[in-house]
Amino acid sequence: MKKYMFLATVAIMALASCNNQSPKMDEQPAAAGAANNGSLKIAYVEVDSLMTQYEFCKEFTLILQKKSNNARNTLNSKGQQLQNAMQNFQQKLNNNGFASREQAEAQQAAIQRQQQSLQELQARLENELANETAKYNEGLRDSLMHFLDRYNKDKKYDLILTKQGDNILYAAKRFDITNDIINGLNKAYKSTLKAEVQKKEEEKK
Repeated sequence: MKKYMFLATVAIMALASCNNQSPKMDEQPAAAGAANNGSLKIAYVEVDSLMTQYEFCKEFTLILQKKSNNARNTLNSKGQQLQNAMQNFQQKLNNNGFASREQAEAQQAAIQRQQQSLQELQARLENELANETAKYNEGLRDSLMHFLDRYNKDKKYDLILTKQGDNILYAAKRFDITNDIINGLNKAYKSTLKAEVQKKEEEKK
């Protein structure tokens, strides 16, 4: 029988590498504009560092991983129940355990409904996880864009690039403003998980 295993989206797997290392809050980027000789003022942000050090990313990674694990456990449990039902049906069929053909067909139909229900559950859980991931991506983009809008009022960069992997073949370190962006984002971020914990503690009082 085909096992129903839950497959998390690529986005979640990409986020699962979050670590606890954070930049020092007093770190400042090099004067990127000075190297541009008064022409185009350019900077870049390391996406990998942003994903692993921005508290918003770290917390949402935990949330999405928990949802993914819960969904996978649910599907595996339901899948095992279906497999047991199918094995039981086959054994009874082989041992002439059904009182009539109608009884065997009724149980077979019940198993088919169980299988259909499992397929629908899998689709629903995957859709819910995809929606949560999209919500996360939208939230990350909004928070970053709003911060850069405020940040750049003083910095006056003409262009801020995202650097991830080899999408930029070469960039001098003096153009790197990643730590500055992460520091600013973390200072402005209000923890979702901490707010939920605080809310639950207040409800217990």
